[in-house]
Amino acid sequence: MREALEPAALRMGVISGSAVAVLSAAYAAVLGMGLLTLPSPDQQIQQPWFSLLELLILPIAPAMVVLAVALHAWSPPERRPLVLVGVIFFSMCAMVTCALHFSILALSRHPEFAGEPWSSLVFSFRWPSVAYALDILAWDVYFPIGALFVTTAVPSTGLAGQVRIILLISSLLAFAGLLGVPLANMQVRNIGIIGYAVLFPIGAALLALMFHRARHAGAAHQSRP
Repeated sequence: MREALEPAALRMGVISGSAVAVLSAAYAAVLGMGLLTLPSPDQQIQQPWFSLLELLILPIAPAMVVLAVALHAWSPPERRPLVLVGVIFFSMCAMVTCALHFSILALSRHPEFAGEPWSSLVFSFRWPSVAYALDILAWDVYFPIGALFVTTAVPSTGLAGQVRIILLISSLLAFAGLLGVPLANMQVRNIGIIGYAVLFPIGAALLALMFHRARHAGAAHQSRP
């Protein structure tokens, strides 16, 4: 039973879900500042906002993986193979996005890279570029597959049912953002951003609440004579 889950696993779910929600809220605030201070709509977000966004991604992605692991531990035995697939794809998303954003932070302004004429084709978030392609792979391919599979751990009733719907919609929107590639229109990709940067953090916050309630239910059960 979920209520009998080890307190450490429940605590991991509370902490990781809260971390995803809080860090994503900080990311949204920094992104808003970056967009408000754009010199023109066709320009990339300026410093220091761009580097702050890169730094925030680095803890968000691992926290998302830890949340998926907690969901795997929380799920019924018959669903764990499906949820494990979600953990794997979330891990792939985290690995790609962390490698990408750390490389941008560490190398993009290094003189040996910044002075090269091809550097914008590698590091910029203007389509087409290597950085943009990898970001799309992480968040519009690996993330929605992971979200679809981890959703199988969540029941369809009560608060859990609301979480399930939010996670499913976030996955579908992230998939929809992939249409920006064949259409060569990155404005279409913004649909996906709503999925993984807005709806998923809301779902993570509700998952943290679910784990919190499960902890207290387990503690109350153990304290009964």
